[in-house]
Amino acid sequence: MLEQLVSALCLVAVLEGLFLFAAPRGWKRAAEQLHALPDRQLRVVGGVVVGIGLLSLWLVRG
Repeated sequence: MLEQLVSALCLVAVLEGLFLFAAPRGWKRAAEQLHALPDRQLRVVGGVVVGIGLLSLWLVRG
């Protein structure tokens, strides 16, 4: 289980790095837009993303 968790975290790092490598300007613009959002709205977006991720994981592994 620990090996799978570490593998998943490594994959996240690879994907994040690919986004930065392929489109640094787009990533900067997205970060600036996120910085301008109020904390409450970021929490809602974060919660939705977590929910979608958990649902996707459940569907893939189930």
